[in-house]
Amino acid sequence: MTGLFATSPARADTQQLGPTNDTITTTIVFGVRNPYQLERYIQETVTPGSPHYRDFLTLREFVTHFAPAPGQLKRTQRYLESQGLTVDKIFDDHLAMTVSGPASVFESVLQTQVDDFQENDVRHHPHRRHRFHRPRHQPRMPKLLLDNDVIAIVGLSNEYQFKPMNASTTRIAHADALKLVPSSNTIATGVPGQYTVADVANLYDINPLYAEGTTGAGTTLGVATYADFLADDAYTYWNLIGLPSKADRISKIHVDGGGDFGADAGSGETSLDVEQAGGLAPYADVVVYDAPNSSQGGIDMFYQVVSDNRVDSLSYSWGLPEIYYYPELNGGVDYTDTMKALNQAFMEAAVQGITLFTASGDSGAYDTNRTLSAPSFTTPLSVDWPSSSPYMTAAGGTTEPVSLSGNCGSGTYPIQVTGERAWSWDYLSDFFQTCYGLSPVDAGIFSSGGGGGVSVYWHRPWYQYGVAGMQRSASGQSLTELDVDPTVTYLDLRANYAGRNVPDISMNADPFTGYLVYSSADGGLGQGSGGTSFVAPQLNGITALVNQRNGGRIGLLAPQLYRLLRQYGYGPDSPFNDIASGDNWFWQGAQGYDPATGVGTPDVTRLAILLSSYEGHGHHGHGH
Repeated sequence: MTGLFATSPARADTQQLGPTNDTITTTIVFGVRNPYQLERYIQETVTPGSPHYRDFLTLREFVTHFAPAPGQLKRTQRYLESQGLTVDKIFDDHLAMTVSGPASVFESVLQTQVDDFQENDVRHHPHRRHRFHRPRHQPRMPKLLLDNDVIAIVGLSNEYQFKPMNASTTRIAHADALKLVPSSNTIATGVPGQYTVADVANLYDINPLYAEGTTGAGTTLGVATYADFLADDAYTYWNLIGLPSKADRISKIHVDGGGDFGADAGSGETSLDVEQAGGLAPYADVVVYDAPNSSQGGIDMFYQVVSDNRVDSLSYSWGLPEIYYYPELNGGVDYTDTMKALNQAFMEAAVQGITLFTASGDSGAYDTNRTLSAPSFTTPLSVDWPSSSPYMTAAGGTTEPVSLSGNCGSGTYPIQVTGERAWSWDYLSDFFQTCYGLSPVDAGIFSSGGGGGVSVYWHRPWYQYGVAGMQRSASGQSLTELDVDPTVTYLDLRANYAGRNVPDISMNADPFTGYLVYSSADGGLGQGSGGTSFVAPQLNGITALVNQRNGGRIGLLAPQLYRLLRQYGYGPDSPFNDIASGDNWFWQGAQGYDPATGVGTPDVTRLAILLSSYEGHGHHGHGH
């Protein structure tokens, strides 16, 4: 995708090799039947008092009510086979099929041309000196596919796609000039930068659940990722921190052959996801789905998750700025249908009761800055996909209290974070300006922080209406390449749009108050890791505890958070701590909801009590 990378002078080391001769594999995704009825049913599953409250569908029920009619699948399959393509697999939810064949056949069916590229961009992607293919211009869907409600054909591009949402202090200039000041007034048992899941339990009031025997037993949590990992990493981490946990509880499902293994592939991300989620719910089973890092890998992975319907909750800590799917950034090829196809899988997860979490990003309010850094490009306010999906619960980031001391000339410069605040490294700005004369960009601290803001693609979902603090998209936001003459503006973002606000809820994500991780791919035990990629799996583990206490799945969490906010505010019985200080470089932590931290941070025991105090109806969506 993201043809901007291939066509812009900043990416001059991507060379076009001409027409591809590859065998291509794509996934064809059908639109759900009765989409409005599906949306309404999802709302009812999370609305107490509704006849369908927590009455989640089994896979078979989903297929009966919402999958395309069997005739549509048959007609589509016959047509594709008559053209010389092979249907390799139909997913159990009947919404997707994988199809393979020579590139020339896809080109003639879809009236496009697919070219090979070689990417040698070792500056941005040390491991990505790889060949990939991508369509030259917008494919055209044949009438028969449109008539049978095919909404996306994913896989004509197999370019590397997604980035993990983890962060560390290594990008900062003079990072060794900043030292932690030991402090005894911390509520956590560990040391900032070396926090473990035990510290998370202390910080967010999880221990009363453990005391009553709630450990995630009888639940299954999932991790979706693009990198394979060693299951032994997680067992090693839990053993190192002395955490009793269920033995042999990790299983792997390699989708489309699975993801790569290695530091560059992101194996450390998968290790930390499993360690955090499985560490907070030490007796839950853990299923890890991994797929190749491409658009099709992502589609196949999530359609496999919902077709299996095995996991009760799932986290995903990868993403890409949502505007990267726009045709203006892809040589005229529109990839927003890929977002729609993925969002449909998230809707199916919601109606089956699977609670999904995703990281909101680690570039604060300026998500594109993760891949297109200032000062070569402008940094428009932007949010990450899929955290901007209405059917995802988006995880934001905070900084815990910490004292740092910076070397400054012949003396030291004290840096104090006194209370939990929205995470951005702007609290280091004065130090770098005063002691080194460096701007936030030159110091390497801009725009690190918890992702958040307003989607310019997904409209505000029903559950965010009437919530004080919701924002519309800002005006004057453009993506412009600056280090070319003349400068090139690729995209002017939609202003004043009532879009989906992210994040929904936050927890500690700042590497300076970050975590220990054990990852063989990254050399074993490391400290000072952070990013919202910790928060998504932590919320996943927390949900396993809530599911056990509730006796079944709780479903899409985001609407339930806003309902509890309306009901309890931040009073003595509130399940939330309001984070009203700090910022994510643009949006301010404020009283109530804000796009820096969402509703704030959880008081997990109160949240669990409130979410498991309603009587659900019917079954809980397990099985086929």
